[in-house]
Amino acid sequence: MGFSPWGLGISLAVLAPTFLLWVLPPRSPLPRPRVPGVLAVLERSGQALCLVVPAVTLPGAMSVWWAVPGGLALVAYYALWARYVVERTPDSLYRRTWALPVPMAALPVLVYLAASGLLSNPFIAASAVVLAAGHVPTSLIIAKELRTPPDRRAL
Repeated sequence: MGFSPWGLGISLAVLAPTFLLWVLPPRSPLPRPRVPGVLAVLERSGQALCLVVPAVTLPGAMSVWWAVPGGLALVAYYALWARYVVERTPDSLYRRTWALPVPMAALPVLVYLAASGLLSNPFIAASAVVLAAGHVPTSLIIAKELRTPPDRRAL
């Protein structure tokens, strides 16, 4: 245990764009489908772990080449946030892009996995796995709800 400025920077870099939802909320409301409790717990736990663990665990030997895939995933994530700022629709947050069905859920996981390699910190990888186990399936449920016509949605 200890403070890692690198880990804190990575956590803040991934978290920062989500504040756009407060400043520039979607023009239409986000769907609120029922999500199994275990997924909700995994998602929130993964989010908390990915915010805290990188900052409070000391890095090992830096493996700098991991910065390339992590940086590319972060740039792609920011590009998708830019798309959201332009469109401001729920669909822009959950739309399939490239080969990823929910890239705005998957890309942060990739950033944290790369950060784990960069900082030689297996605790960050474990946090990313918990995040992936909750955030990706929850986002898939929301994406499916967005594609379902309103008259066919469960009440």
